[in-house]
Amino acid sequence: MAIYLALKEMWRNKGRFVLVSLVIALITALVLFTAALAEGLGSGNREYIQKLDADLLVYKSNVDLLIATSRIDRPTYNDIRRVEGVQQVGALSFSNVSIILDEAQEPLKVALIGVEPGKPGEPPITSGGQLRNKRANEAIIDSNVAMQSGLRVGDELTLKSIQGTEEELYTLRVAGISDSQKYSLQPSVVVPYETFDKVKPQAIAGGAGSELASNVVAVKLNNPAQLEPMAARLQAQVQDIEAVDLKTAYESTPGYSAQQNTLNTQQYFVFVISVLVIGGFFQIQTLQKIAQIGMLKAIGTDNRVIAVAAAAQIVATTLLGVLIGTTVTLALSLAIPSVVPIIFSPLSSSIVIVALILMGPIGGMVSIRHSLKIEPLTALGLAA
Repeated sequence: MAIYLALKEMWRNKGRFVLVSLVIALITALVLFTAALAEGLGSGNREYIQKLDADLLVYKSNVDLLIATSRIDRPTYNDIRRVEGVQQVGALSFSNVSIILDEAQEPLKVALIGVEPGKPGEPPITSGGQLRNKRANEAIIDSNVAMQSGLRVGDELTLKSIQGTEEELYTLRVAGISDSQKYSLQPSVVVPYETFDKVKPQAIAGGAGSELASNVVAVKLNNPAQLEPMAARLQAQVQDIEAVDLKTAYESTPGYSAQQNTLNTQQYFVFVISVLVIGGFFQIQTLQKIAQIGMLKAIGTDNRVIAVAAAAQIVATTLLGVLIGTTVTLALSLAIPSVVPIIFSPLSSSIVIVALILMGPIGGMVSIRHSLKIEPLTALGLAA
């Protein structure tokens, strides 16, 4: 009976209910795009570090976990390697260069990452081969570079770097292609660490060749479950370092936390708006049909029937809006260029959709409560 009453009213006033569903669809699209943007920007900042085949990242102490200002020299690197419980270490260095493409294309800005071949930090490849040795003039490019540049395994790539005040070009062979390994929102080119020392931008031309140092050191443990004890042991046995897990490392990336908090706050505000929109609409609906509800109660209709009918309308309207919004959003996502940092994660999208579906009943609780408090005689104007 309750479902019949709900659907009958929705059909007789379908224009009104469809318009509200479209408003919910717009809210759904906004929240989904915001969630996808948060996921895309977050992934672009943390992807390389998150995928490291390591358990801890070691920085120089007192640098606020900023990779760009951290510097680990070789004696410190060797001390880290000798700590009991450490299985393997790999020096990591980071900079920025550009790949020179054909004349019709702008140079592609990339993150240049120096690693030790065969050590933590060198990404696994999906095609081609790994880096051969620490001096090889070759590189592993990630899938983003391959897609945007058209480079394939065996091709030569030309890197542009600033040496002193002059632009220098370096030619490397593409040894392999990895999956997406973005760092600081840029696609990455991974090279052996001595090649990195030669190619990286430098304030003085020919400045390479001094004692090699890295920004950070990736540490793989014998027992990955002992993260905190091993971090404490490293800091106790090796001077002037700070060791943290990978999650702490990428969350300390400049702007990462502020960026994620801003986008999450936007989502929360949209959720609040959706509650107010749905609640406001159904409250107006209830006020417009006080006489009808009073008549139903006067002829003996139970409050449960009225409540279930109202809840069914709220749920049906919300489901229709969320379905339309989700379908349109996913269709539009197919047309978004791959360079735009938007990722529709199944997990985060599912959480958003479920939350929006729950917002409907929450927003409509006031109108349901109001309809249950209507007195039949008062509603019909027969009260004394």
